[in-house]
Amino acid sequence: MFRAFNSLISRLDSDPNSQSSGGHGGLGFQVLRNKNPDLAFEPWFDFICEINGRQIHDPDPSLFAQEVRNCAGSVVTLGIWSAKGQRFRQLRIPVPAGSASLGITLQWTPFSTTEDVWHILDVAPNSPADEAGLLPYGDYIIGTPEGVVRGEAGLGELVEDHLDRPLRLYVYNHEYNATRSLTINPTRHWGGEGALGCVLGFGALHRLPAPLQEPPQAPGETLFESARLSHDSNPPSLQPQTTTATANTNNDFLIPATLHFSPTAPSNPAHIPRGSSNRSPGIQAKHKQRVHHNLGSNSAMEDYFREGEQKSREVDYVPETKAGREISPPPKAGGGPPPPPRARTVSPEKKE
Repeated sequence: MFRAFNSLISRLDSDPNSQSSGGHGGLGFQVLRNKNPDLAFEPWFDFICEINGRQIHDPDPSLFAQEVRNCAGSVVTLGIWSAKGQRFRQLRIPVPAGSASLGITLQWTPFSTTEDVWHILDVAPNSPADEAGLLPYGDYIIGTPEGVVRGEAGLGELVEDHLDRPLRLYVYNHEYNATRSLTINPTRHWGGEGALGCVLGFGALHRLPAPLQEPPQAPGETLFESARLSHDSNPPSLQPQTTTATANTNNDFLIPATLHFSPTAPSNPAHIPRGSSNRSPGIQAKHKQRVHHNLGSNSAMEDYFREGEQKSREVDYVPETKAGREISPPPKAGGGPPPPPRARTVSPEKKE
Protein backbone atom coordinates (compact mmCIF):
# COMPACT_ATOMS: atom_id res chain seq x y z
CA MET A 1 0.00 0.00 0.00
CA PHE A 2 2.76 2.43 0.90
CA ARG A 3 4.66 1.58 -2.30
CA ALA A 4 1.58 2.41 -4.39
CA PHE A 5 1.09 5.65 -2.47
CA ASN A 6 4.72 6.63 -3.02
CA SER A 7 4.40 5.87 -6.73
CA LEU A 8 1.36 8.14 -6.95
CA ILE A 9 3.20 10.96 -5.21
CA SER A 10 6.19 10.49 -7.55
CA ARG A 11 3.93 10.78 -10.63
CA LEU A 12 2.36 13.94 -9.25
CA ASP A 13 5.78 15.44 -8.54
CA SER A 14 7.00 14.64 -12.05
CA ASP A 15 4.00 16.43 -13.61
CA PRO A 16 5.07 20.05 -14.36
CA ASN A 17 1.46 21.25 -14.07
CA SER A 18 1.16 19.93 -10.53
CA GLN A 19 4.58 20.93 -9.20
CA SER A 20 3.92 23.52 -6.57
CA SER A 21 4.89 24.28 -3.05
CA GLY A 22 2.65 26.64 -1.19
CA GLY A 23 1.70 28.50 -4.39
CA HIS A 24 5.31 28.71 -5.67
CA GLY A 25 6.82 26.94 -8.66
CA GLY A 26 8.74 23.70 -8.42
CA LEU A 27 12.03 25.33 -9.57
CA GLY A 28 14.39 27.82 -8.00
CA PHE A 29 17.99 28.77 -7.30
CA GLN A 30 19.33 26.28 -4.75
CA VAL A 31 21.86 27.74 -2.33
CA LEU A 32 24.99 25.59 -2.59
CA ARG A 33 27.43 27.73 -0.61
CA ASN A 34 27.09 30.74 1.70
CA LYS A 35 30.22 32.82 2.36
CA ASN A 36 28.41 35.56 4.27
CA PRO A 37 27.72 34.50 7.88
CA ASP A 38 25.30 37.42 8.30
CA LEU A 39 22.85 35.91 5.81
CA ALA A 40 20.39 33.35 7.17
CA PHE A 41 20.78 30.91 4.29
CA GLU A 42 20.99 27.14 4.76
CA PRO A 43 22.94 25.54 1.91
CA TRP A 44 21.28 22.63 0.13
CA PHE A 45 17.99 23.17 2.01
CA ASP A 46 17.08 26.70 0.79
CA PHE A 47 15.79 27.64 -2.67
CA ILE A 48 15.36 31.24 -3.86
CA CYS A 49 12.10 31.32 -5.81
CA GLU A 50 11.11 35.01 -5.55
CA ILE A 51 12.88 38.35 -5.72
CA ASN A 52 11.23 41.65 -4.76
CA GLY A 53 7.79 40.03 -4.79
CA ARG A 54 8.11 38.52 -8.28
CA GLN A 55 8.42 34.80 -8.91
CA ILE A 56 11.57 33.65 -10.71
CA HIS A 57 10.89 31.77 -13.95
CA ASP A 58 14.08 32.40 -15.92
CA PRO A 59 17.09 30.21 -14.98
CA ASP A 60 19.54 32.82 -16.32
CA PRO A 61 21.74 33.76 -13.33
CA SER A 62 22.76 37.07 -14.94
CA LEU A 63 19.19 38.38 -14.67
CA PHE A 64 19.13 37.50 -10.98
CA ALA A 65 22.48 39.22 -10.43
CA GLN A 66 21.28 42.32 -12.32
CA GLU A 67 18.20 42.55 -10.11
CA VAL A 68 20.42 42.41 -7.02
CA ARG A 69 22.69 45.16 -8.41
CA ASN A 70 19.64 47.34 -9.04
CA CYS A 71 18.99 47.22 -5.29
CA ALA A 72 22.49 48.51 -4.39
CA GLY A 73 22.25 50.86 -1.45
CA SER A 74 18.81 49.58 -0.46
CA VAL A 75 17.16 46.29 0.51
CA VAL A 76 16.37 43.27 -1.67
CA THR A 77 13.52 40.94 -0.64
CA LEU A 78 13.97 37.26 -1.44
CA GLY A 79 11.38 34.50 -1.19
CA ILE A 80 12.96 31.34 0.26
CA TRP A 81 11.51 27.83 0.06
CA SER A 82 13.03 25.43 2.59
CA ALA A 83 13.12 21.65 2.26
CA LYS A 84 12.84 21.43 6.05
CA GLY A 85 9.13 21.05 6.45
CA GLN A 86 8.49 22.42 2.91
CA ARG A 87 7.96 25.94 4.24
CA PHE A 88 8.19 29.37 2.61
CA ARG A 89 9.63 32.49 4.19
CA GLN A 90 10.78 35.96 3.13
CA LEU A 91 14.22 37.39 3.79
CA ARG A 92 15.14 41.08 3.56
CA ILE A 93 18.82 41.62 2.83
CA PRO A 94 20.57 45.03 2.69
CA VAL A 95 22.73 45.35 -0.42
CA PRO A 96 25.83 47.52 0.02
CA ALA A 97 26.33 50.28 -2.52
CA GLY A 98 30.03 49.55 -3.13
CA SER A 99 29.76 45.79 -3.74
CA ALA A 100 26.44 44.51 -5.06
CA SER A 101 27.14 40.87 -4.23
CA LEU A 102 25.50 38.58 -1.70
CA GLY A 103 28.39 36.10 -1.38
CA ILE A 104 26.33 32.98 -2.18
CA THR A 105 26.66 30.26 -4.85
CA LEU A 106 23.42 29.29 -6.60
CA GLN A 107 22.25 26.57 -8.98
CA TRP A 108 18.95 26.32 -10.86
CA THR A 109 17.42 23.12 -9.48
CA PRO A 110 13.93 21.64 -9.04
CA PHE A 111 12.59 21.28 -5.53
CA SER A 112 12.13 17.54 -6.02
CA THR A 113 15.89 16.95 -5.65
CA THR A 114 15.47 17.32 -1.89
CA GLU A 115 12.98 14.44 -1.84
CA ASP A 116 15.70 11.83 -2.44
CA VAL A 117 16.32 11.32 1.28
CA TRP A 118 16.33 8.12 3.32
CA HIS A 119 14.88 8.11 6.83
CA ILE A 120 16.65 5.95 9.44
CA LEU A 121 13.84 4.02 11.16
CA ASP A 122 15.79 1.43 13.16
CA VAL A 123 19.43 0.55 13.81
CA ALA A 124 20.55 -2.95 14.78
CA PRO A 125 23.10 -3.22 17.60
CA ASN A 126 26.74 -3.76 16.58
CA SER A 127 25.87 -3.14 12.93
CA PRO A 128 27.83 -0.89 10.55
CA ALA A 129 25.13 1.76 10.96
CA ASP A 130 25.42 1.54 14.75
CA GLU A 131 29.21 1.84 14.67
CA ALA A 132 28.97 4.83 12.31
CA GLY A 133 26.66 6.65 14.75
CA LEU A 134 23.34 6.68 12.87
CA LEU A 135 20.37 7.52 15.10
CA PRO A 136 16.89 6.05 14.53
CA TYR A 137 13.94 8.33 13.72
CA GLY A 138 16.00 11.53 13.91
CA ASP A 139 18.56 10.97 11.12
CA TYR A 140 18.03 11.41 7.37
CA ILE A 141 20.61 10.50 4.71
CA ILE A 142 20.48 13.44 2.30
CA GLY A 143 23.47 12.76 0.03
CA THR A 144 27.06 11.71 -0.40
CA PRO A 145 30.23 13.33 -1.76
CA GLU A 146 30.78 10.20 -3.86
CA GLY A 147 28.21 11.33 -6.45
CA VAL A 148 24.55 12.10 -7.14
CA VAL A 149 22.05 9.62 -5.71
CA ARG A 150 18.58 9.61 -7.26
CA GLY A 151 15.56 7.39 -6.74
CA GLU A 152 14.61 4.84 -4.11
CA ALA A 153 17.18 2.31 -5.34
CA GLY A 154 19.95 4.89 -5.60
CA LEU A 155 21.29 4.39 -2.09
CA GLY A 156 21.22 0.59 -2.42
CA GLU A 157 23.27 0.75 -5.61
CA LEU A 158 25.75 3.08 -3.94
CA VAL A 159 26.12 0.70 -0.98
CA GLU A 160 26.70 -2.26 -3.30
CA ASP A 161 29.50 -0.35 -5.01
CA HIS A 162 31.19 0.33 -1.64
CA LEU A 163 30.99 -3.09 0.02
CA ASP A 164 33.88 -3.69 2.43
CA ARG A 165 35.25 -0.18 1.91
CA PRO A 166 34.46 3.20 3.50
CA LEU A 167 31.50 5.23 2.29
CA ARG A 168 30.98 8.89 3.23
CA LEU A 169 27.43 10.14 3.80
CA TYR A 170 25.77 13.46 4.59
CA VAL A 171 23.25 13.00 7.43
CA TYR A 172 20.73 15.55 8.70
CA ASN A 173 19.18 15.26 12.18
CA HIS A 174 15.91 17.16 12.56
CA GLU A 175 15.85 16.87 16.37
CA TYR A 176 19.06 18.89 16.72
CA ASN A 177 18.70 20.72 13.36
CA ALA A 178 22.26 19.83 12.39
CA THR A 179 23.95 18.26 9.36
CA ARG A 180 27.06 16.13 9.76
CA SER A 181 29.32 13.97 7.64
CA LEU A 182 30.09 10.42 8.71
CA THR A 183 31.88 7.37 7.32
CA ILE A 184 30.25 3.95 7.25
CA ASN A 185 31.76 0.60 6.24
CA PRO A 186 29.08 -1.50 4.48
CA THR A 187 29.62 -5.24 4.84
CA ARG A 188 27.57 -8.42 4.85
CA HIS A 189 29.78 -10.17 7.41
CA TRP A 190 28.79 -8.20 10.52
CA GLY A 191 26.40 -10.96 11.74
CA GLY A 192 23.01 -9.59 10.75
CA GLU A 193 20.80 -8.75 7.80
CA GLY A 194 21.74 -6.19 5.19
CA ALA A 195 24.98 -4.40 4.47
CA LEU A 196 24.21 -1.43 6.71
CA GLY A 197 22.17 -3.05 9.49
CA CYS A 198 19.40 -0.44 9.55
CA VAL A 199 15.81 -0.03 8.34
CA LEU A 200 15.29 2.79 5.82
CA GLY A 201 12.18 4.75 4.84
CA PHE A 202 11.75 6.51 1.51
CA GLY A 203 8.98 8.49 -0.17
CA ALA A 204 6.23 10.93 0.70
CA LEU A 205 5.89 9.66 4.27
CA HIS A 206 9.57 10.29 4.97
CA ARG A 207 10.17 13.83 3.71
CA LEU A 208 12.33 16.17 5.75
CA PRO A 209 10.27 17.53 8.66
CA ALA A 210 10.56 20.96 10.17
CA PRO A 211 13.19 21.21 12.92
CA LEU A 212 12.11 21.12 16.53
CA GLN A 213 11.86 24.37 18.45
CA GLU A 214 14.34 23.09 21.03
CA PRO A 215 16.62 20.04 21.07
CA PRO A 216 15.54 17.01 23.11
CA GLN A 217 17.20 16.06 26.35
CA ALA A 218 20.43 14.15 25.99
CA PRO A 219 20.87 10.82 27.81
CA GLY A 220 21.49 11.41 31.51
CA GLU A 221 19.95 14.89 31.61
CA THR A 222 16.89 15.66 33.69
CA LEU A 223 13.75 17.03 32.09
CA PHE A 224 12.76 19.12 35.11
CA GLU A 225 14.93 20.76 37.76
CA SER A 226 12.44 20.30 40.58
CA ALA A 227 15.13 18.89 42.90
CA ARG A 228 17.06 22.14 42.79
CA LEU A 229 13.99 24.35 43.05
CA SER A 230 12.54 22.41 45.97
CA HIS A 231 15.56 23.23 48.15
CA ASP A 232 15.60 26.90 47.25
CA SER A 233 14.29 28.76 50.27
CA ASN A 234 13.13 31.76 48.23
CA PRO A 235 12.47 30.97 44.54
CA PRO A 236 12.30 34.28 42.67
CA SER A 237 9.71 33.17 40.10
CA LEU A 238 7.22 31.87 42.68
CA GLN A 239 6.96 34.87 44.99
CA PRO A 240 3.40 36.15 45.68
CA GLN A 241 2.67 39.47 44.04
CA THR A 242 0.48 40.73 46.89
CA THR A 243 1.88 42.37 49.99
CA THR A 244 -0.41 40.54 52.43
CA ALA A 245 0.60 36.98 51.51
CA THR A 246 3.90 35.43 52.46
CA ALA A 247 5.14 31.92 51.62
CA ASN A 248 6.45 29.51 54.21
CA THR A 249 10.19 29.11 53.66
CA ASN A 250 10.54 25.41 54.42
CA ASN A 251 11.38 22.61 52.00
CA ASP A 252 7.87 22.53 50.51
CA PHE A 253 7.32 23.62 46.94
CA LEU A 254 4.35 25.93 46.30
CA ILE A 255 1.83 24.31 48.65
CA PRO A 256 -1.27 26.53 48.99
CA ALA A 257 -1.80 25.40 52.59
CA THR A 258 1.47 27.01 53.64
CA LEU A 259 0.35 30.49 52.59
CA HIS A 260 -0.90 32.45 55.57
CA PHE A 261 -2.42 35.90 55.61
CA SER A 262 -1.88 38.47 58.34
CA PRO A 263 -5.11 40.28 59.33
CA THR A 264 -4.89 44.01 58.91
CA ALA A 265 -7.25 46.34 60.71
CA PRO A 266 -8.65 49.36 58.82
CA SER A 267 -6.96 52.63 59.59
CA ASN A 268 -10.24 54.53 59.97
CA PRO A 269 -13.20 52.55 61.38
CA ALA A 270 -15.59 55.31 60.38
CA HIS A 271 -15.14 54.47 56.71
CA ILE A 272 -16.17 50.84 57.08
CA PRO A 273 -18.87 50.11 54.47
CA ARG A 274 -22.35 49.16 55.63
CA GLY A 275 -22.95 45.48 56.02
CA SER A 276 -19.37 44.65 56.98
CA SER A 277 -18.66 43.34 60.46
CA ASN A 278 -16.21 45.11 62.72
CA ARG A 279 -15.44 42.37 65.18
CA SER A 280 -12.56 42.15 67.54
CA PRO A 281 -9.91 39.46 67.12
CA GLY A 282 -11.39 37.60 70.07
CA ILE A 283 -14.79 37.31 68.41
CA GLN A 284 -13.25 36.25 65.12
CA ALA A 285 -11.32 33.50 66.86
CA LYS A 286 -14.61 31.81 67.82
CA HIS A 287 -15.30 30.93 64.20
CA LYS A 288 -14.29 27.55 62.93
CA GLN A 289 -10.74 27.77 61.70
CA ARG A 290 -9.78 25.90 58.59
CA VAL A 291 -7.12 23.35 59.32
CA HIS A 292 -4.04 23.72 57.11
CA HIS A 293 -1.82 20.73 56.66
CA ASN A 294 1.80 20.56 55.76
CA LEU A 295 2.28 18.03 52.97
CA GLY A 296 5.96 17.57 53.58
CA SER A 297 5.79 14.33 55.62
CA ASN A 298 3.92 11.01 55.54
CA SER A 299 2.07 11.63 58.79
CA ALA A 300 0.73 14.91 57.48
CA MET A 301 -0.47 13.16 54.34
CA GLU A 302 -2.30 10.58 56.47
CA ASP A 303 -4.00 13.32 58.47
CA TYR A 304 -4.99 15.04 55.26
CA PHE A 305 -6.64 11.93 53.82
CA ARG A 306 -8.25 11.10 57.19
CA GLU A 307 -9.89 14.52 57.25
CA GLY A 308 -11.20 13.98 53.71
CA GLU A 309 -12.60 10.59 54.69
CA GLN A 310 -14.35 12.13 57.70
CA LYS A 311 -15.94 14.83 55.50
CA SER A 312 -17.07 12.19 53.04
CA ARG A 313 -18.73 10.22 55.87
CA GLU A 314 -20.58 13.34 57.04
CA VAL A 315 -21.87 14.04 53.52
CA ASP A 316 -22.96 10.45 52.96
CA TYR A 317 -24.56 10.20 56.45
CA VAL A 318 -22.62 7.07 57.36
CA PRO A 319 -23.48 6.11 60.97
CA GLU A 320 -20.61 5.44 63.27
CA THR A 321 -20.65 2.24 65.32
CA LYS A 322 -19.95 2.18 69.01
CA ALA A 323 -16.96 0.33 70.35
CA GLY A 324 -17.67 -3.37 70.83
CA ARG A 325 -21.01 -3.24 68.97
CA GLU A 326 -21.34 -4.67 65.51
CA ILE A 327 -24.01 -4.02 62.90
CA SER A 328 -26.16 -7.06 62.18
CA PRO A 329 -25.56 -8.55 58.74
CA PRO A 330 -28.22 -8.21 56.02
CA PRO A 331 -30.60 -11.15 55.37
CA LYS A 332 -29.44 -13.90 53.09
CA ALA A 333 -30.26 -13.72 49.40
CA GLY A 334 -33.46 -15.56 48.49
CA GLY A 335 -34.58 -15.89 52.08
CA GLY A 336 -37.17 -13.14 51.81
CA PRO A 337 -38.17 -10.72 54.54
CA PRO A 338 -38.44 -12.03 58.08
CA PRO A 339 -41.99 -13.08 59.16
CA PRO A 340 -43.95 -10.63 61.27
CA PRO A 341 -44.09 -11.31 64.99
CA ARG A 342 -46.96 -13.52 66.11
CA ALA A 343 -49.76 -11.84 68.06
CA ARG A 344 -50.20 -12.96 71.63
CA THR A 345 -53.62 -14.37 72.39
CA VAL A 346 -55.13 -13.95 75.83
CA SER A 347 -57.26 -16.85 76.98
CA PRO A 348 -60.53 -15.89 78.73
CA GLU A 349 -60.67 -16.36 82.43
CA LYS A 350 -62.76 -19.20 83.69
CA LYS A 351 -65.54 -18.32 86.06
CA GLU A 352 -66.15 -20.65 88.93
